[in-house]
Amino acid sequence: MKPAMSVEIGSLKLRNPVMTASGTFGYGEEFSQYVDLEKIGAFVTKGLSLKPRAGNPTPRIVETPGGMLNAIGLQNVGIDAFIQKKVPFLRSVNTPAIANFFGYTPDEYAELASRLDAIPEVAALEVNISCPNVKQGGIVFGTDPGCAASVVTACRAATKKTLIVKLSPNVTDIVEMAQACEGAGADALSVINTLTGMAIDLERRRPVLANVTGGLSGPAIKPIALRMVWQVARAVKVPVIGIGGIMSATDALEFILAGATAVQVGTASFVNPAAAQEIAEGMEQWLVERGIADIRSLIGALEG
Repeated sequence: MKPAMSVEIGSLKLRNPVMTASGTFGYGEEFSQYVDLEKIGAFVTKGLSLKPRAGNPTPRIVETPGGMLNAIGLQNVGIDAFIQKKVPFLRSVNTPAIANFFGYTPDEYAELASRLDAIPEVAALEVNISCPNVKQGGIVFGTDPGCAASVVTACRAATKKTLIVKLSPNVTDIVEMAQACEGAGADALSVINTLTGMAIDLERRRPVLANVTGGLSGPAIKPIALRMVWQVARAVKVPVIGIGGIMSATDALEFILAGATAVQVGTASFVNPAAAQEIAEGMEQWLVERGIADIRSLIGALEG
């Protein structure tokens, strides 16, 4: 018998726990010729803002040992073009599309949440709080519990859809951040976003990235992500979505054991565009081989 693979994130039911990570999968359509989208649990769009953004100057991606650095700068088409040009594709897919979005004030976040709430093809919202609060001297929302809570509160009031908050690992205490977001109304938490890093061109004696620093992702960050998922899952009651260096079904299942209800596949999609589907299929096969009837029995089942 096939094992039960479905999980729930707030009011969102997924056919399996595998999602794609924002910024690594376009708006879904770009990968549709490589991945059977109906074989994964959900996909997450590139981060959306009120106005289009061109992003940072190049070079803005560099490969690193065990991963990559990116300083894309949140390039995106903006909410209007998303509605006009990207949403029609979502109607053709029987897989939940989750819209990631960001702003620079709580009001901007709330406006985006309200507009996305009105789009039937958007199944859930993921709030990117790794952005500077321009009204508070540039402090990053995701590094201050009070700022993070203000954003979540504003978004919660603007949408009835499942509200996921994506947490930054670049903090002193991620548990404090998680609890602040849960208390403000988050239905789930994505753990983690990228770690800040840099690369240097020795011959040119210059940073490789035009932006100097960027976000580190890939297998190199997996041990950190696992630790943070384990910490957060033990401290909150809402579901946790594990992210960070997931390249295989084994990686994904480790996150489930650590307490994640679902996972997101990011950098792996650059190496293998079909990674998310293959990971979902591999997870199911692992359960079949061990006679495990339900993926949910593994959530947080880490011993010791």
